[in-house]
Amino acid sequence: MHSALVRVQTVFGFFTTVAFCAAIVVALSVTLIPQTPSASLELRNVQVVKGRPHYHSPKKEDYAHIRFDLDADLTSLFNWNTKQVFAWITATYPPKTPSEPPSQAIIWDIIIHSEAQKNPSTPFTLYSMLTSPPKKAAKTRKPSKSRQEVELAPGLIRLKNSKPKYQITDISGTLSGITNATLELGWNVQPWVGALTWTMGEGADWGRWKGLEGGRSKAFDIPAVKVKGVNQEAVKGSGKPDKAAEASPIVR
Repeated sequence: MHSALVRVQTVFGFFTTVAFCAAIVVALSVTLIPQTPSASLELRNVQVVKGRPHYHSPKKEDYAHIRFDLDADLTSLFNWNTKQVFAWITATYPPKTPSEPPSQAIIWDIIIHSEAQKNPSTPFTLYSMLTSPPKKAAKTRKPSKSRQEVELAPGLIRLKNSKPKYQITDISGTLSGITNATLELGWNVQPWVGALTWTMGEGADWGRWKGLEGGRSKAFDIPAVKVKGVNQEAVKGSGKPDKAAEASPIVR
């Protein structure tokens, strides 16, 4: 007759095997869910200023401050296995030496949490709901217009004339006069179970997953330090720009 320890080991081994198989099924099931991300990314303004990388540095470097408009729909990246999505905007410009790869620098990023991560359901929360006394019903107020705009589905990003989180610089210390620079949107999907997935470019389809539609700005030039700034009129191939709006980010 088996001892209690052997029985515990058998039950534990069976449990881990079932949990491992269930995790594999969950990770593979998301490949059957369609993904159709889309985005529109436009340059608003570029300013280059001189600054020191640290207080005791005797040499000043160029720092670019880039404003942009972003209208992205990443809701299809969220499914029952999505924990959160890390999205970012990269400024890409050609190198000064043709043999080198293009230079890239992140100017903005955000972590978008799923509904399950915002409102986790655990045995402790269920116990507190059952044991806590019922709360009195508060007076309901009609939500304001701004509140209604904020309450969007996870993955919707609306940024108008947004400031960058990070100013960019180059290893050479000079950014003035760089041509053919672009802004690109990227993301990383972090699931509850399974492998991380990264940005799929336009046309890079994989099964029911479609590549990003749009998500890249038109090419622009980075002005010299003495120039006040460059707006949409300096963007190659663009027409007369509209009046710049106030920065009003709506991200969920």
